[in-house]
Amino acid sequence: MKVAQRRGMRRAIVAVARRLAVVLHRMWTDGTDFRWGNAPGTAVAVAIA
Repeated sequence: MKVAQRRGMRRAIVAVARRLAVVLHRMWTDGTDFRWGNAPGTAVAVAIA
């Protein structure tokens, strides 16, 4: 919301989309699973055999 107030809604949408893309890319390259929760360190690495 801070970006939307400073730079406009279009830039805020692009910023959120980019942030989500970076997180998903890291998850795909690391092989981690998404675990819903507030506890830190809930991502678990998956061994690919």
